[in-house]
Amino acid sequence: MSDEQLCGLDRDEVLGMLRRMIEIRLFENEIMNLFSRNLVRASTHLCQGQEATAVGTCSALQPGDTMTCTYRGHGAVLAMGAPLDRSFGEILGRQPGLCGGRGGSMHLTDVSVGALGSFAIVGAHLPFACGTAFAAQYLDSGSVSACFFGDGATNIGAFHEAMNLASIWRLPVIFVCENNLYGEYSPMATTTPVAELAQRAASYAMPAERVDGNDVLTVYAAVRKARARAAAGDGPTMIEALTYRHMGHSRSDPATYRPEGELEEWLEHDPITVFKRNLAEHDHISAADIEAADAAATDAVEEALRIALEWPEPDPANRFDFVFATEP
Repeated sequence: MSDEQLCGLDRDEVLGMLRRMIEIRLFENEIMNLFSRNLVRASTHLCQGQEATAVGTCSALQPGDTMTCTYRGHGAVLAMGAPLDRSFGEILGRQPGLCGGRGGSMHLTDVSVGALGSFAIVGAHLPFACGTAFAAQYLDSGSVSACFFGDGATNIGAFHEAMNLASIWRLPVIFVCENNLYGEYSPMATTTPVAELAQRAASYAMPAERVDGNDVLTVYAAVRKARARAAAGDGPTMIEALTYRHMGHSRSDPATYRPEGELEEWLEHDPITVFKRNLAEHDHISAADIEAADAAATDAVEEALRIALEWPEPDPANRFDFVFATEP
């Protein structure tokens, strides 16, 4: 791997991307274990296998940019910089969690880093992303709105309405489709008449690009280009990132609908394994550097979970906080 293939990033930046991807993978593994111990209330939707799309996208954003995502959004929120301990705390329903333990897995949010919310309703956040992009345009802030959604959302009316509005108003928004081949339990081919979802952007005179969503630097380069275009006032872009979730749709889904051998084939293209292998070929990145990033991620996740498990649950006396408007 050459310096040119690093997309202008330096050694510390690419190793930081690797560490963040590993942190997300380990975080999701721990959430899976916590769910099996009945410590996570309600369901949870994990993103193992999709880390490169989240980290590549969010690494290309700038301070002041915003991001919205789906209920499979732990990775995206962490990629924006949300702290591991408070993210664990939120999903565990603990008071110091990101939203005071009130939002949980499907509403993970950290406004302080621009992560404006995971949305439980498919496609509901695409118009929301247009709203944040319009605010940036109106205020002339130069910031950009990134919006993650799944392949199934491209069949939702809100997707088409948001794409149309963003194009008409030349909004600074980047639509990132995480195409993991399945809408819940349904293969994409059974619900969608086009094989390349990026083609749908042409209906709205919007540029689009289909990329390998398991190659973090490829995603980063595509989003960086889209961000520059949006910030320059040239309007939105759609990026279709081809990826694959290693787990079922939710924790109650054994994913028996997948063809035999499909998972194993995609595991050969695991985004973390691919990135490690590519970085090992760079002259200025050693095996020890890669091992250090792995160890740092492991230590960070273990320590964050230890802290979160010691935090208290919300005080029942405060259950009506944030429900009713109060006098200023």
